[in-house]
Amino acid sequence: MKILVIGPSWVGDMVMSQSLYTELKHRNPTATIDVLAPAWCKPILQRMPEVNNAIEMPIGHGAFDLRGRWKIGRSLKKEGYTHAYVLPNSAKSALIPLFAGIPKRIGWKGEMRYGLLNDLRPNKRIFQYYVERFVALASQRDKMLDEVSLATCPRPQLSIDRSIQQQALDKFQLTTQFTTGRTAIGMCPGAEFGPAKRWPDQYYAEVAQYIIDSGQQVWLFGSTKDREVTEKIRKSLTVEAQQHCFNLAGNTSLTEAVDLLAACDTVISNDSGLMHVSAAVDCKIIAIYGSSSPDYTPPLSDNVQIVNTDIDCRPCFKRECPLGHMNCLKQLSPNTVISILKSQS
Repeated sequence: MKILVIGPSWVGDMVMSQSLYTELKHRNPTATIDVLAPAWCKPILQRMPEVNNAIEMPIGHGAFDLRGRWKIGRSLKKEGYTHAYVLPNSAKSALIPLFAGIPKRIGWKGEMRYGLLNDLRPNKRIFQYYVERFVALASQRDKMLDEVSLATCPRPQLSIDRSIQQQALDKFQLTTQFTTGRTAIGMCPGAEFGPAKRWPDQYYAEVAQYIIDSGQQVWLFGSTKDREVTEKIRKSLTVEAQQHCFNLAGNTSLTEAVDLLAACDTVISNDSGLMHVSAAVDCKIIAIYGSSSPDYTPPLSDNVQIVNTDIDCRPCFKRECPLGHMNCLKQLSPNTVISILKSQS
């Protein structure tokens, strides 16, 4: 088998897609897997030993560009792919495998994909968990329900580059518990999806103060968009505590973030891409859920504590709170997370 995967566009989804690649390699050890995905996902794909080649998708997320997709498909035809797995739900995402002449094109029913896919799975909602929907594509259509469950799905495991990790520690003047005695606790207070996934920054600040007062240190992770929030968290700490809080948001590459998260003992995170990265590098996770649900996209690790409220209006899966109160997040007090940290110490 020579496989082309049309990969997802979100970091968290890309991490979870590794479960499919692992399953495909388990079933077909000599198969080669190439993944076509946006450039920002390449650092994640490079840490997946199952992936032979990460191919940059030059067409922007959401753009149709039929001519551009035709050119990409024709350029890939010479690779001789035997199978294509199309993970996004859009019709346009299924065009490139068709144009590349790939004989077997597999994916879930989405936007008018009849003819574009010739192994069309009818209803992804027969599987509760997002990762199950990826892994089920490795099974034959009539065997999916018998073969796939959350318990049987391989867990994502991103490889760590210790030399890059050490370079990042030096670059950002970070020390580990081995040199200072202060264990690093990561915090990921952002969420690209929207504010309905973001625990209040003042709650993160209260937890960060507790962590540092307890003799540990805090590393704040996120994108450039998150830097204002992470700096607000750092400045909410006492002057003394700020010496042990490092704002890395917007400064690290995704490659550096993967290796630095792996150096953390525990990561406290909203439901975000970095939460899934943290799970895949074997951190202890405290996962905070607002509008979304761990019954759909849980961090795939055995070392997870889930925090969420049980109010009637959640999960709504909205980017912004439709009722305007954000109670699914505001009613999660900092003490809820602090009590978990105490139980771990």
